[in-house]
Amino acid sequence: MDFAEQAPFHIVTPLKESRALSKLAGTEVLMKLENVQPAGSFKIRGIGHYCQKLAKKGCTRFVCSSGGNAGLAAAYACRGLNLPATIVVPQSTGADIVQKLQDLGADVVIIGKVWDDADAHAHQLTETPGSVYISPFNHPLVWEGHSSLVCELKASLGSQKPGALVVSVGGGGLLAGLAEGLKKVGWSDIPIIAMETKGAHCLNAALEAGKPISLPDITSVAKCLGAKTVCDRAFECTREHNVISITVDDREAIRAVEMFLDDELIFVEPACGAALAAVYSGHIQRLQQEGILKTPLDPIVMVVCGGSSISISQLKHFKSQLNMN
Repeated sequence: MDFAEQAPFHIVTPLKESRALSKLAGTEVLMKLENVQPAGSFKIRGIGHYCQKLAKKGCTRFVCSSGGNAGLAAAYACRGLNLPATIVVPQSTGADIVQKLQDLGADVVIIGKVWDDADAHAHQLTETPGSVYISPFNHPLVWEGHSSLVCELKASLGSQKPGALVVSVGGGGLLAGLAEGLKKVGWSDIPIIAMETKGAHCLNAALEAGKPISLPDITSVAKCLGAKTVCDRAFECTREHNVISITVDDREAIRAVEMFLDDELIFVEPACGAALAAVYSGHIQRLQQEGILKTPLDPIVMVVCGGSSISISQLKHFKSQLNMN
């Protein structure tokens, strides 16, 4: 295969207004629909880019640690490159995700309680010559791939600038990529609202401590946000860029998932619900009242990051777990 001639694995995703979210926020809310990416989330941008670059350099096998979406992106990219992939997932990973990974041709290893445990094992597996480790979020090539999202926004919006970007944060790869993209297109003044669930709030904890620290455990149902420590680059971005960190509880994230399903007929996972809660729980309006965001506000771009790790039965289980029934 001629890797040099290969097109990117990600697609240009739609940008469309949500009337329901706009009405609630009191300002126009545009949805960047990353849930329609081939592998189900934004992860294919960065991980697809990384895999293509490393394949050109002669890598013969990829190993990725993942709670779900990063593994799906890696498996999808490796299938496109006709290269073997091993995806290491924690025991909290749903059987449906394991099946999806296997259907994409990946070898799946299930080990450890949380992503950090799986990640340690993935590093051990890459000691074989020719094998390369894929970080779900912590590599410059991954951030470079994610920055393409902002380049698409610039192409869609032209001279109009967003008032803010709203994004869920797990390990911080998308946040780092968005900051890089904003710099590329000359939009460095645009605030990024970084949403996390309590119990998976590694960025917020780092900001409180003044440095990246490890959470004792991941207790949130938003397992796809489940990195105990935010990557150093994402933390640096909070020093270089206007990043507003907000945490919501699991109930707010799940309520946002349900309301978004009703409003837009789009089913996303709790990790994405964290971002949507910025509007559904009134945080955008609060930030305006506090003078942190402008009034009136230019259109908000909501990154609808994905929905691979969700099903009706899982949603019912989460609601039961959180006494929401």
